[in-house]
Amino acid sequence: MFERLTHLFHRRARPKAPLPPLDARHALGALLVKMALADRGYLFAEVAEIDRILRRAHGLKPLEAARMRAECEAIARAAPGIDEMARVIRETVDPAHRYEIVEALWQVALADGATDAQEAALADLVEDKLGLDREASETARAAAASIP
Repeated sequence: MFERLTHLFHRRARPKAPLPPLDARHALGALLVKMALADRGYLFAEVAEIDRILRRAHGLKPLEAARMRAECEAIARAAPGIDEMARVIRETVDPAHRYEIVEALWQVALADGATDAQEAALADLVEDKLGLDREASETARAAAASIP
């Protein structure tokens, strides 16, 4: 019996599933996750907001959005930094839709009822990397704040 118990502790870990390719969809999701983590918390309201954004943006069902968020969480932990994710988006998404991405970032930042300096700094960095100006970010933040 002792051998069976020790066998449980010495099993090899499952190999990790490979990350999905870093396309614009996953880059958006990973940026949303990074925004939620920017204040060193990852609250249910932020997770629910990410899922809602992914459902709306990509026409996903709730379970599909949760799966995609899980993939995006893995990318956010393991992928290249903000520069690489923003580059993928900048090269494949037109400027009008890049504005919507900044608005989505603000929706996640505001989901927990408060924003802090780290979240604002991340939004500023992403908007800069996406080639948007400060006015676009302020407009996106106001639009995100007006969504119930």
